[in-house]
Amino acid sequence: MKAEFINPFVCAAVDVFSTMLDCELVRGQLSLNANFQPKHEVTGVIGLSGKASGTVVVSLDREVAISATERMLGQRPESIDNDVIDAVGEMTNMIAGKAKAGLEHLEMKLALPTVITGKNHVIRFGSTAQTICIPYSCPWGQISVEVGLAEGADLVQSGGAAPKSSGHLVGAR
Repeated sequence: MKAEFINPFVCAAVDVFSTMLDCELVRGQLSLNANFQPKHEVTGVIGLSGKASGTVVVSLDREVAISATERMLGQRPESIDNDVIDAVGEMTNMIAGKAKAGLEHLEMKLALPTVITGKNHVIRFGSTAQTICIPYSCPWGQISVEVGLAEGADLVQSGGAAPKSSGHLVGAR
């Protein structure tokens, strides 16, 4: 996967949490994710299609999901309820939408977000998408954004293998 595909997602997550939730994210070490199991209890999933296609997964600790919902609605939910599910769906949509704007040349469209709750759920990205996990921490807990995108030409040329990585990531060491 190309670094130019990841940088907009790195920036989008930080920007959405900062501007919409007044919450600062601290990015951790990026990694490849091959186990398809989000680390957190509440997960927003959204598909992208166009000259590149794939999936974006925004996974949050329970406390992050509840605290973010509290910031968005002005009242604290007592559990993972419909308000939390809607808020996580909206955050996922905002992060993917902001990142999509940074990838205009790929002419991507967003699907509707889906939210999955519970422990030990699995998200399959497809055989051609190499998945990058971008972990973050904030005062409320842990978050991760996982991105698996492949360009149309890469899908054909790779014969189903994951596209090779290239470029430099924002803030990479």
